[in-house]
Amino acid sequence: MKQVKWLFHPILVFIFSVTALVASLFLYIYWYVEASSGIRTAMERFNLEPDQVLAADTWVVILVLSILLGIILLGIFIIFVFSQKTLQLVRMQNNFISNFTHELKTPVTSLQLYLQTFSMHRLSREDQLKYIGYMLADVRRLTGNINRMLDLAKLESKSYIGEFVVCDLVKTVKRFLEENAHLFKDCRLDLRHSDGKAVYQRINRHLFEMLLMNILTNAIKYCADRTPEVEISIEKKRRKIHVRFTDNGMGFDRREVKKIFRKFYQIGRSENMTAKGSGLGLHLVQNIARLHKGRVLAESPGRGKGSTFTLILPALE
Repeated sequence: MKQVKWLFHPILVFIFSVTALVASLFLYIYWYVEASSGIRTAMERFNLEPDQVLAADTWVVILVLSILLGIILLGIFIIFVFSQKTLQLVRMQNNFISNFTHELKTPVTSLQLYLQTFSMHRLSREDQLKYIGYMLADVRRLTGNINRMLDLAKLESKSYIGEFVVCDLVKTVKRFLEENAHLFKDCRLDLRHSDGKAVYQRINRHLFEMLLMNILTNAIKYCADRTPEVEISIEKKRRKIHVRFTDNGMGFDRREVKKIFRKFYQIGRSENMTAKGSGLGLHLVQNIARLHKGRVLAESPGRGKGSTFTLILPALE
């Protein structure tokens, strides 16, 4: 059964189809040349005029057939490439649906258990507050996942409308870390700015904070150490502003550098590892960077050696 499935693999079918098409053209050319030679021999034998038998030149016909074959092969190749990309996207989407459903189901199940506990047992005020805290954390998790989906849809449809203002990036990052200290209480975050001067940039604060949140939560999520560490450095290089995030997380291989910003892609999915998250965080980050006329670069020494994400923005003149 497996051998039969292997025979119908798209790549194998594509190779067989192209080979059959090319072989049929060569056979037709061979037949045409042989037939033309036979006709010319008969013409010479019976002293016939070429115009009475051959209406077109052999090589013109061969050239036209070759051009048509080239167009057909190009069309087949384009269709094949698009079909493979579509298949890959469907697989990634299915994987995303599976993981994102898990991301939604887990906090919902947790909320259900806590509510059942409230309804079936009398709890002390201390226990009530403890369980309420757990439920609020689950609600925040659900809200974050839903907002991430909605924000991504707005960014990709170009329908996001927001105000861009000029502000100091150092103060913006510092304020973000202070306001969200409760989310990163078990982490070690270090903000570094060497020259101490203000770094002004035109940004959308809501989107920029969304970018910071996604990068930092990714660094925490993909960290095997007990204490996740992220070093944030901001510096101005010529006409560019570099905001660098260096973590002690699991890192990634070089072949994954171009993949990690794709929609639905999750590190570890291709190596039988447990994929985490929805696969939208870094894709959202790259979209936000582009909206600010910048980009995000990723690098890592390898698995288990941490990673560095660098946001590059054009400096104000």
